[in-house]
Amino acid sequence: MKRFPGVVASNGVNLAVRKGEIHCLLGENGAGKTTLMRILYGLYQPDEGEIILNGKAVRISSPRAALSYHIGMVHQHFRLVPTLTVAENVVLGLNEGTGPFLNYKQTCKKISDIADKYGLVVDPRAKVWQLTVGQRQRVEILKALYREASILIMDEPTSVLTPQEVDQLFSTLRTLVDDGLTIIFITHKLDEVMEISDRVTVLRKGKAIATVNTAETNKAQLAELMVGREVVFRLEKNEVNRGEKILVVDDVHALNDRGLPALRGTSFDLYEGEILGVAGVSGNGQRELAEVLTGLRRARRGHVTLEGRAMINCSAREISDMGVAHVPTERKRIGTVPNMTVRDNLILKTYRKPPFSHGMFLDNRAAEENARKAMDEYQIMAPSIDTAVKVLSGGNIQRVVLARELSGDPRLIIAAHPTYGLDVGATEQVREILLAQRDRGAGILLISEDLEEIMTMSDRILVLFEGRVMGVIDAKAAQIERIGLMMAGIEEEEK
Repeated sequence: MKRFPGVVASNGVNLAVRKGEIHCLLGENGAGKTTLMRILYGLYQPDEGEIILNGKAVRISSPRAALSYHIGMVHQHFRLVPTLTVAENVVLGLNEGTGPFLNYKQTCKKISDIADKYGLVVDPRAKVWQLTVGQRQRVEILKALYREASILIMDEPTSVLTPQEVDQLFSTLRTLVDDGLTIIFITHKLDEVMEISDRVTVLRKGKAIATVNTAETNKAQLAELMVGREVVFRLEKNEVNRGEKILVVDDVHALNDRGLPALRGTSFDLYEGEILGVAGVSGNGQRELAEVLTGLRRARRGHVTLEGRAMINCSAREISDMGVAHVPTERKRIGTVPNMTVRDNLILKTYRKPPFSHGMFLDNRAAEENARKAMDEYQIMAPSIDTAVKVLSGGNIQRVVLARELSGDPRLIIAAHPTYGLDVGATEQVREILLAQRDRGAGILLISEDLEEIMTMSDRILVLFEGRVMGVIDAKAAQIERIGLMMAGIEEEEK
């Protein structure tokens, strides 16, 4: 049992993991997966209950204590020092060498031996900042193996990897299990569960719903356990009815928050009635592209036109008034004002216009009617229209954002990671809403790191690597291996 103010994050969970298995912990965001593993790793202390390791009750008071019990954890957001080498990161905090001095050559050899044994190819002398995301994850795994971990917890390990890197990771995990290690694999991706795990425990709202043998279940059953109802995986997607060119992006350059190049001559077109998916590993310019197109970031140079009208470096309000909807990645920080009510969040774009305002005065009745209609149409589950958005679940917050942004039938929709962190039920609804907008004739730019989502939803797929367009592919002819190579910057589609 683990409580936080106003929330029971882990509610009497029983979890039994066998030696030498890959045990998946499956559930939507907020189900309590990471909380439970942080208890096991000593980052949180349980309010009730006990941990039994090899038949003995143990108290894991800190990560150092967890390591003494040979429990390691690879966090979703890596905990490495970028300016240090791989070897220095691996031994950080350990008493290695003689006195204050590290036997660097010996340490590098030991790391290389472990890396070679498990297929974790990385140069021990390389600085961490020089490594790819996949290589950094290998460093985190090496840190745990160097400390002789026999239980390895992996928190959403595939969220930042290309398909090829996922295959390589899974191969490494199978090798580790064959060598006697136990893997606890946290995820919300059903395909991964079916491919990699021996058994799976499903969490929902802080409770363990069931533990099943993976070979005896399927995606539909697991999805129903996750959300408490049947989930339809096959979306009904009509044939694309592509209209006129609606958006033209030509040679756009922009900087990231650190002042480094993020978009480097990005160019593409988007048409009415189509979904153009943007695929790429996180940090390759997707965020900056969405912000340039919605007026949240200035471009250094280039041209962007919406139905022939220049929109480069216009303000967010001007772009919104042109008929552009923005479903941002950070639905709480950017997409809503958390302390405001559902009713007020739903009119953030239109409160200046009739029927919501008359001169200087807000028409509360019109705002209330709009909120009730939106809650019904988008199935927003909230106690009332006066409930603060901050207390809603992620799925319901996203429904508020969609209801507001899609009101008025926008011509262009910029949807950045619209289903990130949502359970399979909310994901299903969001995808259906976007497809309905496509069929209405809107042009949709879908930015997502979920390659399955990109391939399922898109009519064409644009691959972005280091701010450059590697190619645009027809989704029907797309091959996941080819896209993966382009995402890694290895192969470029002829334009």
